[in-house]
Amino acid sequence: MERFDKTNMARIHSFETFGTVDGPGIRFVVFMQGCHLRCKYCHNRDTWDINTGEIVTVTELIDKIEKYSTYFKASNGGVTISGGEPLLQVDFLINLFKELKKLEIHTAIDTSGIVDITDKIKELISLTDLFLLDIKHINREKCKELVGFSNEKELEFARYLNSINKPMWIRQVLIPSITDEKGDLLKLKEFIKSLSNVEKVEILKYHDMGKFKWEQMGYKYGLEDIPNATDEDVNRVKEILEI
Repeated sequence: MERFDKTNMARIHSFETFGTVDGPGIRFVVFMQGCHLRCKYCHNRDTWDINTGEIVTVTELIDKIEKYSTYFKASNGGVTISGGEPLLQVDFLINLFKELKKLEIHTAIDTSGIVDITDKIKELISLTDLFLLDIKHINREKCKELVGFSNEKELEFARYLNSINKPMWIRQVLIPSITDEKGDLLKLKEFIKSLSNVEKVEILKYHDMGKFKWEQMGYKYGLEDIPNATDEDVNRVKEILEI
């Protein structure tokens, strides 16, 4: 059996060739396999296991991306790496992004930022044009209850991106009764205002459409009694955040 070379091979969950919500323009979106978080509302429960997924090499992925480059370049789009948690496969992404840079393709990463900021992570950050940082919860304990980890690392990640002036979009999933309390939102607003590199703030509506994946895999869905977020919910949060 061929040795798994983590610098040249990655485990991929799926692709989206015409993405319009994960960064500027039209995006080729790569959903990486594997996640260490345990978000109760995860709509891609099948991405958690790092040992499954399709094994793809850097060359194979570049070939696939190039087939669509005419479309996304014309829209000032590019490639977005999502997941799962893409930063778990940092070695592969470093080499992938080096090749994308040669092709002058805009790169973005959608991440929780809940990782240690190692030299390899810093190298990948330097190769990335934009980060979509998903702040799970501004309250440390509520964050741990919601996703299995407290928020220190993701807030540190945001501060590091700010310190090097790396463009960033802040995202938060609006989960009724969990991430929409006014006191927490005011703290989130204060944190965002402390950063000078935030180009956009996105409030994503919670929905339970991924519940069936949990059930298919034999797991109990984490937020069984939580209603889906509405447009009114989003408008209220935006008003508090002044966005």
